[in-house]
Amino acid sequence: MIEAVIFDLDGTLIHLPIDYEELFREFKKIIHADNIRPLVGAVSRLDENTRSQVFGVWDNAELAASTKITVNVEGMKIYKKFAQKPKALVTIQGKTIVKTILGQLGLSFDVIVTREDSLNRTEQLKNAAEKLKTQFQSILFVGNIKNDSLAAEKVGCQFLRIK
Repeated sequence: MIEAVIFDLDGTLIHLPIDYEELFREFKKIIHADNIRPLVGAVSRLDENTRSQVFGVWDNAELAASTKITVNVEGMKIYKKFAQKPKALVTIQGKTIVKTILGQLGLSFDVIVTREDSLNRTEQLKNAAEKLKTQFQSILFVGNIKNDSLAAEKVGCQFLRIK
C-alpha cells in the first residue's frame, strides 16, 4: 500500500529548458577545471564558498529558463492521482526556482528537498522519507531517469518512471 509519494521535478513534473552547455562553461570558470562531469560529483567536492558561487550561477540559469517551463502531462496526472497522500519533492534544482515553479503551477508538497540539502538522490530520498515519517516500502517515488530508479532500488521504495 502506498502511504506517501515522492516526486522528482525536472523531467517528471515539468521540463526546465536550461542551456546546460553555457551553464557548464560558467561552472568551469568558477571551478577552474575542464572536467566537471559528472556535475553532481564535481560540485559535491567543492569548498563552501565555491559551491555557493556555482549555486548562484545555477540559480540564475534556472530563473532565466523559468519563462519557458512546460508541464509533463503524465507526471501531473500522477500528482493529481495522489493529491490526498503526503507528498515530497526531491530535486537537483535550487530552492529559488522550486518556489517559483510551485507558485506558477499551484503545486504543494509536505516536504521539499533541493540541491542545497543534498546533491545525492539516495540521500534526498532518505531525508524526504524521514520527514514524511514513512517507511520506504510504503513510498512510491516518481522519477524519470535511471539514477532515480537506482536510488529507489537502493532505499527499497516503489518506483514509477515517467517518460
